[in-house]
Amino acid sequence: MTTNHQTPHDAGGDPSRPAVVFIHGAWATPAGWDEFRKPFEAAGFHTVAPAWPWLDRPVEELRAGLDPRFGALSVTEIVDHYARIISAFDKPPLLVGHSFGGLVVQLLLARGLGAGGIVLSPAPFAGLLPDPVSFESALLVSKGWRGWNQTYDIARNVFDTRAANTLPLGRRNEIYESLVPSPGRIYGEAATGFGTVLWPPARRAPLLLIAASEDRLVAPPLVKAAWQWQRLAPAKTDYDVIEGACHLLIMGQKAEEVASRTVAWSSDNGFAAR
Repeated sequence: MTTNHQTPHDAGGDPSRPAVVFIHGAWATPAGWDEFRKPFEAAGFHTVAPAWPWLDRPVEELRAGLDPRFGALSVTEIVDHYARIISAFDKPPLLVGHSFGGLVVQLLLARGLGAGGIVLSPAPFAGLLPDPVSFESALLVSKGWRGWNQTYDIARNVFDTRAANTLPLGRRNEIYESLVPSPGRIYGEAATGFGTVLWPPARRAPLLLIAASEDRLVAPPLVKAAWQWQRLAPAKTDYDVIEGACHLLIMGQKAEEVASRTVAWSSDNGFAAR
C-alpha cells in the first residue's frame, strides 16, 4: 500500500492509473485511511493520503510535541497545501475527504481542482446554520479551545459520545490513542466563517456528500444543508446516508460498506480504474 507521501511521484504507484487523494480531518493523520483506501486500490486506483502541514511524522512523535506553528494553521493554508499536491498530478485526481478534510475537498473543487469529490461527514462551510445536535457538539468542542494560535486535544468524553458513539470500547480506545492535537485556528474560522466561504456555482466536478445517521458531531441535517447549497453547482451533486454509522464512518464497523459505496459511485461517475 502507498503511504503518507506528499506528491504523486513519491507515492510509488503507477501514475497512469486514475488517482485518488485522501484528505484527513482534525485530530487525525493519514493512517486513518489505511483500511478505507484498500477497496480503491483493489479496484485499480493509485491512492495517496498526504498529511496536513507539519503532520508528516509518526503519531508517537506528533503526540510528543508538534511544531509551534501548527496551532495557528488556517483552513486556507491547508487548502493551499493540498492545491500544490493536486497540481503535481498529470491528470486531476478524485478527492476524498472526511470531516474537516471534507470541507477542504469542497473548497478545492470550488477552485477548479480535482476531477470529482467525495466528502464524508464534512465540516460546514460559511453560511450553513447548524442543527441542534451539531451546534451542541460545537459548544462542547470549543470548551477545549485554548486560542487561535494553540493546539488542543479532543476530550475523551466528547470523543466517546459524539465522534465514536457507535463503536465498541476496544475500538474507541484504539482510535483515541492514534489521535493528535488539532490547530485551534481552524475551529475559530469554522465558527466565524472566516476562510470557509464557498461559492457552489464555481464547481464543475461531480460531488457526493455522505452523512452518518448516528453522527453527533456533524449530524445528517447539516450535511444535507450542505448538499442543498451544493446543488446550485452546474455539476452533478449526490447525497447519501450511512445508517448506523457514527462520525468515524471511515474507521468503524461500517467502513467497508462506505468504501464499497464510494468506489461504486466513483465508477458510475466515470472514475473506473479498470
